[in-house]
Amino acid sequence: MMMSGEQVEPQLLSKIATGDGHAEHSPYFDGWKAYENDPFHPTENLNGVIQMGLAENQLTADLIEEWITNNPEASICTPEGVRDFRALANFQDYHGLPEFRNAVAKFMARARGNRVRFDPDRIVMSGGATGAHEVTAFCLADPGDAFLVPTPFDRDLRWRTGVQLVPVVCESSNNFKLTRTALEAAYEKAKENNIRVKGLLITNPSNPLGTIMDTETLTSVVHFINEKRIHLICDEIYAGTVFGEPGFTSIAEIIQEHDNNNKDLIHIVYSLSKDLGVPGFRVGIIYSYNDSVVQCARKMSSFGLVSTQTQHLLASMLSDEEFVDRFLSESAKRLARRYRVFTRGLGQVGIKCLQSNAGLFLWMDLRRLMKNQTWEAEMELWRTIINEVKINVSPGSSFHCCEAGWFRVCYANMDDLAVEVALTRIRSFVRQNMEAMVPKKRLCWQSSLKLRLSFKTRNLDEIIMSPHSPMPQSPLVQATI
Repeated sequence: MMMSGEQVEPQLLSKIATGDGHAEHSPYFDGWKAYENDPFHPTENLNGVIQMGLAENQLTADLIEEWITNNPEASICTPEGVRDFRALANFQDYHGLPEFRNAVAKFMARARGNRVRFDPDRIVMSGGATGAHEVTAFCLADPGDAFLVPTPFDRDLRWRTGVQLVPVVCESSNNFKLTRTALEAAYEKAKENNIRVKGLLITNPSNPLGTIMDTETLTSVVHFINEKRIHLICDEIYAGTVFGEPGFTSIAEIIQEHDNNNKDLIHIVYSLSKDLGVPGFRVGIIYSYNDSVVQCARKMSSFGLVSTQTQHLLASMLSDEEFVDRFLSESAKRLARRYRVFTRGLGQVGIKCLQSNAGLFLWMDLRRLMKNQTWEAEMELWRTIINEVKINVSPGSSFHCCEAGWFRVCYANMDDLAVEVALTRIRSFVRQNMEAMVPKKRLCWQSSLKLRLSFKTRNLDEIIMSPHSPMPQSPLVQATI
């Protein structure tokens, strides 16, 4: 009890600074920490943790390196390109370099089969796709407003914007396909809880499913948001990673074919991180059909612009049409090859994955390895995979999946040797645990391993959260668990 006359120590920092807004204690980040503490290396640490929780495309890095080597003038940090240093070092405009916006608009069209065109004047830059999503949310919603998001999903929106994310429950019985019935149910549930829904946020191709939305589903989505008078944010950052049939359909194609829809409600988030494999360049794009959103987003982009050095390099690269065509074609071939290798390897021990044809990951079904079909059992299995199999994968609870036992496995961020080691470990584990999990059993490939990683026990509310952002469990979220 405070005594009379005592002064209360003032709170010196903000709630954001003192809170756990970035969810550093989620399974997603625990997996990263396990990898960082004991990383796999083919010669120096063969028994280390293999990183399969990172959705990164390293399969085509050699193509980028080759182009940069053959085009040194594209960089202002070379003797061939230093002549442009002074102009680019001094110039920074909210609109971005005209040649950069033109090149990105053409690349977006090319990644979508040139079936639709994009206006360079509607291209707004941001510091990666995460920044693009946040800026879009700031433009469309106030703190407390909500976006509908189909499950499973990976989203980082709530921390600074104050918006809520309302799950639209999708189930494995129909391969997690988004339905109008599920959309209506989520929308009505939000209304019952006095939550104002400002928009629907979809990811196509999907992270973490690796699937694409067909034309029928996209058309239904557009009709839904027009009827409800809410916005549609379509995340298409994996548009150029499609490696099989059916082909990708952009939301831009849907609204191009149906002129009676309100284009002011449509917004696309894009990035070069996945399609081009340059996440470190932090190139995010907002493409809105709403003039007011474009103007507002451009002003807000001053907090996260792409450097002119990066713009200059990428503008040169993406303007090379011969390179772009070869890159996209080769990328699709390599992703398809890696997908086949991994799914066949898992299939040898009866592990099934959701059939997919895009993205950099698999949605792996390990339900039959769980003692019970519960979130606690999923986390027990996940801890075993981290501690004993020594692979960092992401549990479905990190993506708000409505069914326990699904895991996202990223396969494009490693070389062939790491893939073979990972598959050997997984197959060994599954063969020794076909009927029931044996968490303390030492695996044959790990007989010399002494290290055991420690994890804190957490309750369910702490487990069911986004890989990046916090989502305190509202009645809506809890109702879906």
